[in-house]
Formats: sequence, structure tokens, C-alpha cells
Amino acid sequence: MTTDTIPSEQATTSDPVAERGRGSGTSAIAIAAALTPMVALAACSGGGGTSAPSPTPTPAPTSAAITKVQASRFLAQATMGATDAMIADVQTRSFDGWLSAQFALPRATAHWDWLVAQGYSASTYINSETGFDPTMWRQLIVEPDQLRQRVGFALSEIMVVGIAGINLNWRQFAAAAYMDVLLENAFGNFRSLLDAITTNAAMASYLTFLGNRKASSATGAVPDENYARELMQLFTLGLYQLNMDGTDKLSAGNPIETYVQADVSGLARVFTGLSLANSTSTTPDRYRLPLVMNASLNETGSASFLGTSVSGGGMAAIKTALDTIFAHPNVPPFFAKQLIQKLVTSNPSPAYVSRVAAAFADNGSGTRGDMKAVIRAVLLDSEARGDAGLTSTTTGKLREPITRVTGWARAFGATSPSNAWAFGDTSSSSTRLAESPGRSSSVFNFFRPGYSPPNSAISSAGLVAPEFQITNELSVVAYVNYLQTLIANGAGDTKADYAAIATLANDSQALIDQVNLLVAAGQLSAATVSAIKATIDSISFTGTNGPGNRVGTAILLTMASPDYLTLK
Repeated sequence: MTTDTIPSEQATTSDPVAERGRGSGTSAIAIAAALTPMVALAACSGGGGTSAPSPTPTPAPTSAAITKVQASRFLAQATMGATDAMIADVQTRSFDGWLSAQFALPRATAHWDWLVAQGYSASTYINSETGFDPTMWRQLIVEPDQLRQRVGFALSEIMVVGIAGINLNWRQFAAAAYMDVLLENAFGNFRSLLDAITTNAAMASYLTFLGNRKASSATGAVPDENYARELMQLFTLGLYQLNMDGTDKLSAGNPIETYVQADVSGLARVFTGLSLANSTSTTPDRYRLPLVMNASLNETGSASFLGTSVSGGGMAAIKTALDTIFAHPNVPPFFAKQLIQKLVTSNPSPAYVSRVAAAFADNGSGTRGDMKAVIRAVLLDSEARGDAGLTSTTTGKLREPITRVTGWARAFGATSPSNAWAFGDTSSSSTRLAESPGRSSSVFNFFRPGYSPPNSAISSAGLVAPEFQITNELSVVAYVNYLQTLIANGAGDTKADYAAIATLANDSQALIDQVNLLVAAGQLSAATVSAIKATIDSISFTGTNGPGNRVGTAILLTMASPDYLTLK
């Protein structure tokens, strides 16, 4: 993988960090120009398509001492951002030991409980989203159960509910309850997760099956098919039948459909009658309760789908439907590949997918869908932990903008004394990040797992780079400009603490090494380090706010570099 260095042209912006580092020669526009070639820095890995599985690689050594860089790289995949303390913890416990410790951690505070504690259940907020953005950002950044946060965030991008599409009052609470469902089931069983999302009010509103009615011969109305379709297409099965390694099964050279329209229609009959647990709307409490069955709306006749038939309706029919989907052979490779894409690499090899899918199918004790086993398989695989991927031209993924911000906030101990966590909605592609936690505008997420930038080296190689769907000239410039302000001034009273790293400001190499470790998992190339060092050395340590200028510039240039943006 080639790496573009940061250009050294005169800064022309008046943005805070660039202004205080005047003479550094790095404007937001110059950095953005350097990032344009990122399309050629494929966030990709070998394999995919219908190629045969590659040989199972030798597992990465586990007895050798874990270096700080190896620990930081692991945390870049397993958390919302590394810290010095977590790096040390991984080194002490080992990768597997750290996972076990994280699995044992209880949730500190549910999103719902935090909203209540902050007073957002007051009647003033009945028809607003107020409080949702703060609780999302706060929990991703500060909670100690970072593995749960990272996996829950990944699940929120696979089984999507966007707050703006929830047609309920107390929208912030409904969305929070859904996020709590994902987080509470992140380490459980995938089958239980299917139950939880199916009976969640926010999901039912978002995919329009709340109060879904059985067919009417008098009016010709038929049940809403939204959830039945997306449950199969996006959450569990996918469009085409898969081998265990994630490659398509073929018939006469063509992929085989997983389901047809008749399966969607049959399954939609099952998901009728699900309704809110009560009619009390003066408090948000009903949105935390599982949906119940309204018999008058429910289809009790026969329904057929995926080779299964049910009759009698009610929750028993829903159980059979979810059991049938859960048992489908597509589920292990379909889910395995998406989780690998979210955490490790955009194009996992068929062998990697196969190993994770096998852990989904059987955790070693005969249990299917054990999320802990799946997470372990994803993060401990030799393709995730081995160092070979660091020099490969075809491994890795583009870091999501959200994880870039949380990584900065965690690395430098960001706090919000007022609990405002004032990042707000960062969805704008022209002024902010082009995505914001829990705010996807459609069930397809901000970017799709199969997206490949057209007319690029990535697409020419038959590879995908999902995060590039929200990456263009406009969003790149917006990201760098937003980042400049964030590093310098924070967001409201949400500010980083640079006291510790400022002690290194007089030693540009030590400063860069620490930023590289915490933020970039040690993945800056020698050329990029040299370019950043030259810029920092041009900033006087003894000048006005010299140490702060040096620190801010080191962080900004690191986070704007292709080396950082492409996580290996």
C-alpha cells in the first residue's frame, strides 16, 4: 500500500489549529488534496467473490509479549479508541484475557437511565429528540465496557434504526431503548437478539410493522412487508445463498436467490398484531417494554416461508419464524462477514469468514449464535492479529468518521462537566462527519457493506470499501475543518485534556510517537512521520502557546493522514 505524504504548501485557512500553527504550511484544503488519492489506498483485503478459500493460515503467536503498538492496533478494532491505560491492560492480560475481562463487565449506565437522570423524561421533551445525541456520544467515549460499545455500534449499523424515522413521541427514549437492546444483547445469543429487535417499539415504528394488520378481503389490504423483507435481506440472510466462507453458491454460473417474494409475503403475515404494551403516552415508559400481541390484528391462518409453514398466529408463530431464520445456513457467513467488515477489514478472505462462521454455527460446545464466540473469532483470528496485514497492499478498512472522533476523545481524556456532550448531529457531509451515531437516514445505514467506489482501483480489483460511500471531496474537507475546530476548542464544554501529552511538546519525535501510538495504532509511515515532524519543528516551542500549537498540529496532521485513515 502506498502512502501519500502531507504537502508543504503555505497555510491559507484561518481555522483555529492551522492559525495557531502558522508556518506549519498545512491548510485544510492542502490536507484534503492529499487525501484525495485515498481512493487508491484500498481499505481492502484479499479474497471475496467466488474464489476458493485460501489455506487456513497459521494462528498468530500468542506466547510472545504484546507490544504497545500491537495492543493499540487491537484496541482500534475492539473499542471506540485506545487509551494508555487500556494499552497497558491488554499487554498485562493478553488479547484473550482482555476480551474475557470485557465480557464480564456490566453496563455502567443504560441510555434510558441516563436520559431519565438528566431530566429528559419531563413533559417538555415529549415531542423532541433532545438528549439523544449527548447520550450516544457520552457512552461511546467514556464507558469502560468498550468492547460492548464497539460491538453494539457495529450492530447498530447492521440492524439499523435511525431516530428521525421513528414515528413516535418521546423519540429520544424510543431510540435509546433500541440502542440498549443492542448493547444488552451484544454478548448474548444471536437468536435472543432477533427476539429483542422484533419486539422493540423503535424498530417496529421504523420498519412500519407496529400495529401491522392482517389481510382484509373487504378492502384488499395486505400486511406490511417492510420488516419481513429487511429482516431477511439486511439483518440475517442476504439476497443470495452462501457457502460457509461467504462466497455465493452458484447454479449454472449464477447466484441462487435466498428467498422470493412469496417468502416475504408469507413472513409478513406472521409479523401482524405486534403492538405497544399500553396506551399511556404521557411518559416514555411503554417504549422500553417489549411489544405485545393484539389478537384482533393478528393473522391466525396459515403462512409459508423459507420452506416452513405455521398456523395459529400469535407469538408462537413469530417464534417459529425466527427459529427458522436463525437455523438457515446463510446466517453464520452473512453475519460473520459483516462483523469482520465493521471491526477489522473490508474484504476478509473466504478462509477468515469461514472460521468466524464456524464459531457462529458452533461455539465448541454445540451452541449456535454465541456472540462471545463470534467476537473472539473475529478479533483473535490470525488475519486480525498477525503483522502480515500491515505491509499488505490489500488489507484494512477506512476508519469511520465517528470512530475517528471517539478515538480522539478517548485518547486525550475528553470530558463534559455539564454532561452536554455537545457534538450534536454530525451527519452533515459539508460541515461535519457525514454520519452521526443512531442517525442513519435509511435502513441501509450510511454506507452499504458491498459498496465499491466506481472507476477506482478498488472496484477494478473486484473489492469493496463500504466507508468510501460517504467519502468525497466535500466530506473530506468538512472532516478536516471540523477536526481542526474540535481539537482546538472542543464541542461546547466537551474538551480534551492535553496536559499529559503537552509534556512531550518540546521533543517533536516523542510527541509524534505518542500520538501515533494512541491515535494511529503506530501505523504512520516513516515518510508521514518525517513530514509531520518537519511541520512541528517549524513551530516555536517558546512562542505564544507554543506547546499547545505543537500538540494540536501533531494530532491534526496525524488524523488527516491516509496512514491513519486506513486502519490496517
